[in-house]
Amino acid sequence: QVQLVESGGGLVQPGGSLRLSCAASRRTFSNYKMGWFRQAPGKEREFVAAINWSGGTYYADSVKGRFTISRDNAAVTIYLQMTSLKPEDTAVYYCAANPGLVLTSEAARYAYWGQGTQVTVSS
Repeated sequence: QVQLVESGGGLVQPGGSLRLSCAASRRTFSNYKMGWFRQAPGKEREFVAAINWSGGTYYADSVKGRFTISRDNAAVTIYLQMTSLKPEDTAVYYCAANPGLVLTSEAARYAYWGQGTQVTVSS
């Protein structure tokens, strides 16, 4: 059973920072590339960032330079450090696991998903 559990969402003011966590089952973590996606109300789910086992990363242009994805292999957890947050970053953020060979932004390539955590950027 593959399990992904996100945490760390909340309300933050514009310009602020927030760190999301995704706890994964050990099998998931060792065999899959991990990613973060988000979905705002009335919009399609969109790619945010991805990371592979060795720490290679891939970011959406909209978050490059502001967000950082990382992983703690010992803790089987990935993180999304978000800085300089904007109101348009408001969304439900999802952690996902991709069994493929390359980092990708395609949601269809990710086989397993967490339940999501709400991030709201507002003054």
